[in-house]
Amino acid sequence: MGKKKDTMEQEREAQLAEASAQILQHQSGTNSEEDIKIDVDRAVGVDVGTSKIVIADRNKDDVSFESRFNAFIPVEYSKFSEGILKQNKINYFKTGKSLIVFGDGAEVFADMLNRETHRPMRKGLINPQEENAVAIIHYILDELVAPANSTNTQLCFSIPGIPRDAETDIIYHETVIKRHLSKKGYKVKSINEGMAVILSELGDENFTGMGISAGGGMCNVCLSYLSVPMLSFSINKGGDYIDEAVASVTSEVGTRIRKIKENELDLTRKPRSDIEDALHIYHDELISALLTALGESLRQTSKTHQMDRAIPIVLSGGSVLPKGFKNRFEEALQQADLPLEISEVRLAKDPLNATANGALIAAMYED
Repeated sequence: MGKKKDTMEQEREAQLAEASAQILQHQSGTNSEEDIKIDVDRAVGVDVGTSKIVIADRNKDDVSFESRFNAFIPVEYSKFSEGILKQNKINYFKTGKSLIVFGDGAEVFADMLNRETHRPMRKGLINPQEENAVAIIHYILDELVAPANSTNTQLCFSIPGIPRDAETDIIYHETVIKRHLSKKGYKVKSINEGMAVILSELGDENFTGMGISAGGGMCNVCLSYLSVPMLSFSINKGGDYIDEAVASVTSEVGTRIRKIKENELDLTRKPRSDIEDALHIYHDELISALLTALGESLRQTSKTHQMDRAIPIVLSGGSVLPKGFKNRFEEALQQADLPLEISEVRLAKDPLNATANGALIAAMYED
């Protein structure tokens, strides 16, 4: 299994290098427009995240972002309930004796009923334990991604790095999503989530540095030198891990934990409650696990000697949004023994949309 994982890693790095090198060459002016074809009319980037699916859509010079919660909740069927859902334009479908409410409406219902939403994805991949997982992802993608308006419309979607702490095969996940989006008439390709962050945020550094996307299901990491990926991996911990751990030790519903985390948490001040105390503890644990995995991965590769400069780290994803997360990360980084020099740590300009934006940039360049 280890050899299979190494082979997949090498193939993924080769794919990333081919796509990102084109972008660097165009930016530096070493190729003509004939060498690198750019779809100037329309390109689409999609961040297929565990907690949200985000689309970056480019028409002419205008880029817009739109997102939906990647979640659902089953409610008992009745004609009255179905009528209310239709009246309020809440997305659902009927299966058996249940109505499956998905997307943004699922969060509303979960809050009203004091229940947890279900996730069609878990730890960055399609959740095999949810019967309707694939169907729900398709529904959400259909709502966000319109059919292609030409046969030359490019679409790039994000996929996670190969997890360090689980022998997980991402082929099924990638193929299911690519096949569905291809049916819409797009030329479809995928990009590593960490590399997408680099494309979005490190253009001024010639795409040299590290992109970290800390999302709901995973933390994805990619190290790039002059647009060529040196290292990429993920860990199976993210915002959901924090929510589940805090809920477990405080006997609170995860929905309420998420609300406190997203709307009230300040990691720069002393915790005001048991919930906030647990949120501090598990954010620190997430950062520690991430930096431990990063150090081990760097020491296991021979490529870091090619880094002839101090590099920046860019943090993105919903899990980096609490006030003080960057400070906690920097403090832990100072204690980590990494075999390369870091010039700075900064947040992405738009942490929630950075991956989709990077996928959009990759989509603008044909293979």
